[in-house]
Amino acid sequence: MFNYFGYGSNLNLISLRAKGVTPLHIQKAVLQGWKLDFSVEHWFAHEGGMGNIQPTGKPEDRVEGNFYSCPDEQLPQLDQLEAYGIGYDRIEVEVHTDSGKAKAWVYVGLPDFVKPGLLPTRRYLNLILQGARTAGLSEGYIKKLEQQEIHPFPELPEFQAPQGDFPSWKESTLDKHPLLTGLCGEVFDMSKARWKLDSLKPILGGKDMTLFHLKRHDTSTGEETFLDYLSGNISKEAKNYLNAYLHAYWKEFDYAGKLIYTSYPNSI
Repeated sequence: MFNYFGYGSNLNLISLRAKGVTPLHIQKAVLQGWKLDFSVEHWFAHEGGMGNIQPTGKPEDRVEGNFYSCPDEQLPQLDQLEAYGIGYDRIEVEVHTDSGKAKAWVYVGLPDFVKPGLLPTRRYLNLILQGARTAGLSEGYIKKLEQQEIHPFPELPEFQAPQGDFPSWKESTLDKHPLLTGLCGEVFDMSKARWKLDSLKPILGGKDMTLFHLKRHDTSTGEETFLDYLSGNISKEAKNYLNAYLHAYWKEFDYAGKLIYTSYPNSI
């Protein structure tokens, strides 16, 4: 079992579970002498800045969050999705819980991905606020989060696949192509992506990412199914979020064709 201090979107249990991590024990915690900011650059520009913490040495500064005890076998998955060793380092800190002091892993931004002045999106901040309220963090801390300036979400037209003679791919065989990824019925080739996106290849490669992104939206209950997406039984905001990712994938990757969901023949 490992102990982990979540202060960003992983403060939200729905978000954390969407990453494949289910804590065995949870209690709120405080990290003193550190401050929260949003200075870690996301892989995709429309997502703004991700949570980061930095030491100040001032005892009045504090970061509030959740202290999680989690199964050891879930740490590699968490490391991968937190871009450990690329966007974030993982270090041990001492936090204060209702049960006393405890050691926990925490993720802190690495220099190549830290960019001062970045702002969180409304979606990302909402995930943190939902988690903070559920955890019962202090009113002052929540109020400060509520007053946080946000990164504007782009207004984008509905994604239209480029014209051309592109192949069709089957969902059932996508896993045989580790440099291809699927989203909302489209396929993208990551082989020529810029180096900062290299860590995404094992996360996205050979998979359809529609449900993953859907469950990362702040309107998610964590219970959505792929059929909910196919039937349009998701929020307008979630649809816009998926559309923004289609544009982001197209900007960063090469378009590679259509994805046929053979498990859902009525969708073809």
